[in-house]
Amino acid sequence: MAPPTDGSRYRLLVEAVTDYAIIMLDPAGAVMSWNPGARRLQDYEPPEIIGAHFSRFYTPEDRDLGLPQAALNAAARDGKFDGEGWRVRKDGTRFWAHVAINPIRESGGALAGFAHITRDLTEQRRAEELLRRSEEQFRLLVQSVTDYAIYMLDASGNITSWNQGAQRIKGYLPDEIIGQHFSRFYTQEDRQWGEPERALETAVREGRFEREALRVRKDGSVFNAHVIIDPIRDAKGEVVGFAKVTRDITERMKAQRDLEQAREALFQSQKMDAIGQLTGGVAHDFNNLLMAVLSSLELAKKRLPDDPQVARLLDNAIQGAQRGSVLTQRMLSFARRQSLEPKSIDLQALMSNLIELLQRSIGSGARIETDLPRALPPVLADENQLELALLNLTVNARDASAEGGAIRIEARDQALRAGDPIGLPPGRYVRISVTDQGEGMDAQTLARATEPFFTTKGVGKGTGLGLSMVHGMAEQIGGRFALTSSPGQGTTAEIWLPAAAASASGQVAQSEQAEGGPAPSLKILAVDDDGLVLFNTLAMLEDLGHTALEAHSGPEALDILEKNPVDLVITDQAMPQMSGMQLIAAIKERWPGLPVILATGYAELPAGTAQEMPKLAKPFSEADLASTITRLFA
Repeated sequence: MAPPTDGSRYRLLVEAVTDYAIIMLDPAGAVMSWNPGARRLQDYEPPEIIGAHFSRFYTPEDRDLGLPQAALNAAARDGKFDGEGWRVRKDGTRFWAHVAINPIRESGGALAGFAHITRDLTEQRRAEELLRRSEEQFRLLVQSVTDYAIYMLDASGNITSWNQGAQRIKGYLPDEIIGQHFSRFYTQEDRQWGEPERALETAVREGRFEREALRVRKDGSVFNAHVIIDPIRDAKGEVVGFAKVTRDITERMKAQRDLEQAREALFQSQKMDAIGQLTGGVAHDFNNLLMAVLSSLELAKKRLPDDPQVARLLDNAIQGAQRGSVLTQRMLSFARRQSLEPKSIDLQALMSNLIELLQRSIGSGARIETDLPRALPPVLADENQLELALLNLTVNARDASAEGGAIRIEARDQALRAGDPIGLPPGRYVRISVTDQGEGMDAQTLARATEPFFTTKGVGKGTGLGLSMVHGMAEQIGGRFALTSSPGQGTTAEIWLPAAAASASGQVAQSEQAEGGPAPSLKILAVDDDGLVLFNTLAMLEDLGHTALEAHSGPEALDILEKNPVDLVITDQAMPQMSGMQLIAAIKERWPGLPVILATGYAELPAGTAQEMPKLAKPFSEADLASTITRLFA
């Protein structure tokens, strides 16, 4: 059997395509050719449609808007029309289509017509154009397309035709590539695995081959390609070649990767926000429960007979409730990003109280070694945030260390001069370091280690926020956070904190001493919607020698104040009908000189809440209550 002529190849190429409607229009838009794909997609037989205007494929609304002619004008003017929209089949049903229209010009530049390609995207949604060639008009049709590499292979896989899209995407001129085997577009690894041959075998066996993979250009660069191979058969069903369509999807793949990364970052952000909101909502009720437990235990301890065994049990219960309170504060320091409260901290005392928690947190598989000289100066930091930072760093060191490895926590007094590489202003600092014996990090990982949401742990095993929180805390307090690491050498995390001035601790001590005197007997209104908390607050106030009134809501408190002059109001923040801040505003409007203490269970306070407003952090003890009242009336 004689091989097909060039013209018949183009015809076979186009006639073999069934997934695309490939037609030719004259300059006015009348249909001049009709391939099997068009017949399958839009239901018309060639005698029914050839000579008709292509606008019948458009919806009535689009025809009223003049979109068919606008598409031809755009193609003639711009060299191409590419879009998506509703199209109409012969039976009136609609389908969503991707349409490409390219002008076909004679050698002198005169407009000979248009190449019109339609693909049904209702189910597949892939913007693919597959063009086939017929004799001269089919050759012009295929050659006018530049976004797709559309070419034909013989039965052995040798290239027999080459369009402008193939030349643009792959870089070869027709005389450089025609006659060559298409396997040269594959990577060396794919050729070694026999991928080109497997692709042709799949196309013959299954009637189609479709894949996304890397392909190679003439200059050796690789690109992401979407490839379709359809077998071309003669009238007897024998395979005489293949129709091959390739599209460069590098930009699309990059956009997909960027979108996936953005979605993952958004997911992490939303997850953390949801955790924060959930924690803030639960904290109010949880702290109310802790307060009821703590204050009841303290009052019971004062009223029970002096029994050492009972006193020890009560002390244990009080310590357990206090640990629960500390745990809640640590959780909310992340969830709410509370403002820091720097004060002078003795590292020796802090570590003495914290070391048991750290060891319990990392388990028995690792051990903690400490080296904190006694001569260390106190540091200026937020105690809760510093504890949380050390806990984060210790757990990270545990995760990075081999089973049974040592985690070393050290502190050193450092005097920095101007121009020191750490980048801090001159002065006295304390450098706290946490060192593990793990695998360490390479330069790329180290550079990103403090970025929010970046983590080297597996999915679900880390938020990627621990180091960024430590970094933010250190910077906000006037210090610095630094990481040093290399593969096989472990990691050292350093927190640089300003040394506290000696006078600072003295001032704190003097301030605390100034609070020692008891407040006079007062008439105090306590407001809280939680009956347990309100009962215990009244009991503590009466135990302190004050006269206590109670209100279960803001409106009830205002009614009581209208009838009973009081010296002080203590109100909860999160209450129905009227919040604590709303009650305070109403009180200041009617009784400007009446002092108010806001008791908050760590729920979010409204923006603009005055920092100097007296506050009681739930759960508060009788000592906390007495101290706050004393400060107001000292």
